[in-house]
Amino acid sequence: MSTRPQELVEAALAASGADGCVVVATEHSETNLRWAGNSLTTNGQTSTRSVTVVSTFDRPDGTSAGVVTRSVASLEEIDDLVRASEEAGRDAAPADDAMPLVKNYPHDDDWAADARHTDVGVFDDFAPALGRAFRSWQDTHGLLYGFAEHHLTSTFLGTSTGLRRRFDQPDGRVEINGKSADLARSAWIGRHTVDFTDIDVDALIGDLEQRLQWAATRLELPPGRYETILPPTAVADLMVYTYWNLSARDAEEGRNVFARSDSASGNGDGAATRIGERLAELPLTLRSDPAAPGLFCSPFEVATSSSAGVQSVFDNGQPVPPVDWIQDGTLHELVRTRSWAQRTGSAPRPYVDNLVLDGGGSRDLEQMIAGTERGLLLTCLWYIREVDPQNLLLTGLTRDGVYLVEDGEVRGAVNNFRFNESPVDLLARASEVGATVPAMSREWNDYFRRTAMPALRIPDFNMSTVSQAS
Repeated sequence: MSTRPQELVEAALAASGADGCVVVATEHSETNLRWAGNSLTTNGQTSTRSVTVVSTFDRPDGTSAGVVTRSVASLEEIDDLVRASEEAGRDAAPADDAMPLVKNYPHDDDWAADARHTDVGVFDDFAPALGRAFRSWQDTHGLLYGFAEHHLTSTFLGTSTGLRRRFDQPDGRVEINGKSADLARSAWIGRHTVDFTDIDVDALIGDLEQRLQWAATRLELPPGRYETILPPTAVADLMVYTYWNLSARDAEEGRNVFARSDSASGNGDGAATRIGERLAELPLTLRSDPAAPGLFCSPFEVATSSSAGVQSVFDNGQPVPPVDWIQDGTLHELVRTRSWAQRTGSAPRPYVDNLVLDGGGSRDLEQMIAGTERGLLLTCLWYIREVDPQNLLLTGLTRDGVYLVEDGEVRGAVNNFRFNESPVDLLARASEVGATVPAMSREWNDYFRRTAMPALRIPDFNMSTVSQAS
């Protein structure tokens, strides 16, 4: 990979014969550790590079786009990539989301700087602490399983309008399962991190030990509606899925939970959404901000494919500002491309690659447990699937620990359940919100990790059936 990504971008733009061209080059490096049964099993390091070329063609009936992505290592491969993109663009029908490419604008990106890379040194403090945990759990006959990985992606975006932007995204996660020696008890914990300097292995292991101790007492409960404390991890599971459904186009066409109840037919006129409607009595704010500490992400849009109404290759490079999606309990904004915004007389609102839920709460999870007379404490949710998009009804299972709380103390672990709930309804019914802390979703962390969430108390969480899942 002696050729720099910037050179690939410039070469592709120079080779383009299209009416408009966008080039996105990404250089990605990854290092990881994996372990099982208190022993390190594998470690590795990889590097990859890809280039996406978007070729647009203006025709009497509209503008078409051809998008081709390939792994590219040298300048010699660029010409074939550009020709393939142009061929796809000429053969394509006019694009529904067509817009003029984003014009150049002032910014302070260091376009000339080399791409950044990660390496195994990111684990210099983490790995010894993990080794100490292995030895400790061997002494107590417990078993630790899991993995840690760190990614660093440098993205270089150039357009035929003269725009040049770049961003370096460090990103890491650790997931640990603790199990009893007979494998009858299990607990999970996970964290997102930028560089592993904020990962306290001893604290994570301490949480796992406590949960396994709670699970030494086993209790059986029937299905039903229970007062339930959703920890930040479970709240992240639900809010990420809510975020993915914040499409203005779907709402205005009557296809999602944010459509007005009287707009089932949908007319796409920008006036059929629940924007301005109060969704929660608590002052909950769901927001995104590219500059959020510890959760920072690209301040400009990078789109290597289009998705109707929410993402467009024509929008590559547009600035991504901070936004409140829900503001003090009221739906404030929805996601829309520049094309859909123009069609509906609204402002463009791109996705941001992080999500924060605030509610003004100050109590941590332990304090919320102490304030519970009788209820359930979840650990995390999994196998979450959508049942009804009109009200965002989801179903899924509990996993790795559901605990009964009585008189402010955890009494033991109960059986797993299948749940049926809408996260939008949960926001309306929440009776308490805790302090917002960094929290990584269990179900969706392969796709979305940069979140900060509070715990929520739900007075009547619907555990619809008992699950035999362990």
